[in-house]
Amino acid sequence: MKPRVIICDDERLARERLVRLLEDIGGYELVGLAEHGEQALRLVAEYEPDIVLMDMRMPVMDGLSCARQLAQRESPPAIIFCTAFDEHALEAFSVPAAGYVLKPVSRESLREALARACRVNQLQLENLRQQPTRSERTSSRSHITARTHRGIELIPIDEVRYFLADHKYVTVRHEHGEVLIDETLKELEEEFGDRFIRIHRNALLSLTYLEGLEVVATGQYRVRIRGLDERLVVSRRHLPELRETLHRV
Repeated sequence: MKPRVIICDDERLARERLVRLLEDIGGYELVGLAEHGEQALRLVAEYEPDIVLMDMRMPVMDGLSCARQLAQRESPPAIIFCTAFDEHALEAFSVPAAGYVLKPVSRESLREALARACRVNQLQLENLRQQPTRSERTSSRSHITARTHRGIELIPIDEVRYFLADHKYVTVRHEHGEVLIDETLKELEEEFGDRFIRIHRNALLSLTYLEGLEVVATGQYRVRIRGLDERLVVSRRHLPELRETLHRV
């Protein structure tokens, strides 16, 4: 699969130049264009790219602010800063950045920065593979523990429909309602990965209650959940794996 790229720059000509260079270099898939940091955050949430080519000075939200927010993601994309302003170079490296290229961006400098970003991502993947998972360290739990106004509740994992992340907490939707827990989706996926499937960066769905897949008028895919009227959005990144899972059921 080709590395997925988003370009974020408030100048149309700069965006068009990066698009041409990306096509000329080859081997990368452009999945979105943004004019400022807030648009970039929305595109990253939707497309989950591997790399973001980021300008620094932009209206609404600048590149550095955007990069700092992206760094908080569970699986952040590699950031390559593209700018005409030399004085930002040192500040750029105060946030996790895979590269830095000066405008006007040349094909060779962009090629090298992209290759370096891919190596960074590959190293992150290798480090994750070498770490023992929670399921390897201990057997998975039969219940989820949640603190509520009634005290401590034990929710059988067999009754959990899905886990949905929102900032610091995760919502557990179960047979009798929902509760909040102070755990991460990454930890839950490691522990219960054989029983739940990732359908979005912020959602794990129980395979037991996976009923089907539908597409709405906007082209967005959503899953049907057995016993519930609500639907959960499926990201494009996780759609192929979900389809494969449905074919095996």
